[in-house]
Amino acid sequence: MEKSLNIPNEGIALCLSGGGFRAALFHIGALWRLNEFGYLPKLDRISSVSGGSIVSAWLGVSWKKLTFNDEGRATNFVDTIVNPLRAFAGQNLDVWIILGGMFNPFRSVGENLIRAYRKALFGTATLQDLPDRPQFVINASNAQTGVLFRFSKAYNADYRLGMIKNPNTELAVAVAASSAFPPFLSPVILTPENHKYSFAAETAGDLRDAAFTSKIVLMDGGVYDNLGLESAYKRYETVLVSDGGGKMQPDPKPKLFWGVQAFRVLNMMDNQVRALRKQEIIDLFLLRQTLTERMQENPQSDEELVKHLSRKGTYWGTYTNIKHYGLGDAALDCPHEKTVALANLPTRLWKFSAPHQEALINWGYAVCDAAMRRHVDSSLPNNARFPYPIGVG
Repeated sequence: MEKSLNIPNEGIALCLSGGGFRAALFHIGALWRLNEFGYLPKLDRISSVSGGSIVSAWLGVSWKKLTFNDEGRATNFVDTIVNPLRAFAGQNLDVWIILGGMFNPFRSVGENLIRAYRKALFGTATLQDLPDRPQFVINASNAQTGVLFRFSKAYNADYRLGMIKNPNTELAVAVAASSAFPPFLSPVILTPENHKYSFAAETAGDLRDAAFTSKIVLMDGGVYDNLGLESAYKRYETVLVSDGGGKMQPDPKPKLFWGVQAFRVLNMMDNQVRALRKQEIIDLFLLRQTLTERMQENPQSDEELVKHLSRKGTYWGTYTNIKHYGLGDAALDCPHEKTVALANLPTRLWKFSAPHQEALINWGYAVCDAAMRRHVDSSLPNNARFPYPIGVG
């Protein structure tokens, strides 16, 4: 029996990468512009990692408070989404969380991270407080199985373990797991006792035994997939990727001490995974253009095969040169040297000054605007104005 093609749904998925508060602020700007385009209600899935999960989870838990007009724009987006997240990004978190885990024998770093998210943003809200659409998927990495562990309203899942249906996991726990960057902020540990879960018997994976399910050890989703792509591009035909992640910097004199050397080797491996993920989605976009042109020349081409092999959509990132979109003066003024300086800001959960916050939000807004108008819909209005007068610094 022939295996049928895995044809994606015709909906739109948005991916929000990791990258600490820097990525979170960059994504706020991108969401700001998507809201002005009326795109938020058009999204079918939002897949997020780490810093992107902070923004995604807050958007999800606040969704019912948004007031959408007839054009699909949330008129209270700034007050409901932007301002609370900016206040959160103005706090110093990671060092105090780490120190608390080191010197408090009764509470781990992961537990401290959960408490910080619970106190500052999510309270006791759970995955069941998210909307049905868009479907929000918060991605963590399972240190035991080596694959993604996905949190959502409908299910928590690891394909090697199985599925937990209709989970009541706290949003603070899901976001903490997604942003538990190793080795300093990880792991976040789930057990049936402290998180009240059980795997549905009919969804059992190949590692479905007590050794793997009685304690689930989770860490930053970026360890496996820093763009959150896997939970999006396999399901939907159109994929929008907002990348606030970092890039390994050259070092003419790398340290020779084995401990520091090992840290740089890990950074090299992480950088390679990020680069491969980015190239994967861009190749799918480019293939779509090629196959679409061939279909115009040959109407007998198999449209289902085209959908199976490629994707529509666009990518924008902190390191993007906005001039490469070819919009000229129709794009906002974002000198590349200034945006690279923003891209090189630390990827930590540590306080960002008001000017840095505003410049990062402006940069996410501007590059999303250019990417959407260039690659997704050229009829989108060219009326962008920086949200804040600072520009990109």
